[in-house]
Amino acid sequence: MKHLKTMTMLAAVLAIACSNTFAGETGKKSVPPVLKHKMKSLDGKEVDLSKYQDKVLLIVNTASKCGATPQYKDLQALHEKYKDQGLVVLGFPCNQFGAQEPGTAVQISEFCTKNYGVTFDMFSKVDVNGENATDLYKYLTSKKANPKTAGPVKWNFEKFLINRDGEIAARFRTRVNPQSEEVTKAVEAELKKK
Repeated sequence: MKHLKTMTMLAAVLAIACSNTFAGETGKKSVPPVLKHKMKSLDGKEVDLSKYQDKVLLIVNTASKCGATPQYKDLQALHEKYKDQGLVVLGFPCNQFGAQEPGTAVQISEFCTKNYGVTFDMFSKVDVNGENATDLYKYLTSKKANPKTAGPVKWNFEKFLINRDGEIAARFRTRVNPQSEEVTKAVEAELKKK
């Protein structure tokens, strides 16, 4: 009889533990599609973008020899101003526009650090358009993810603002400066949403 009681109690404890485990799994927030990618950092390490979950992201295709290259300074300033509130700037060098990013990963890193003091996360060179475009950019430019402003990236330093839920909140073309009122208002609005 005592043995049966012990077995019944053990079964009850296991049932509670299992239900808590499953409740925890169903209560866990799923990773949005924009963050279901692994990318190489500029120093060659694999980065799972899911590490940026619940952050506000500004994803930018960059280049070192472009008229818009000084935007690195403005992106760095934006990063410094809002990083503690949850903004993460992600730079993706791209050589598809006028071959304006010809450098190696080491050259790009040295250029960004020496000339603009870049400390935000930079990644290895990628294609953002065409059949060789990285899956991240295929997603960002797709009608499914971005019905309002879908379509190919037109030039260097296009910016995609991603909200905390992993949705595209805004897209800014090259001429829109990262420090402009248009960008900072959009960033601040997304940072306020918790």
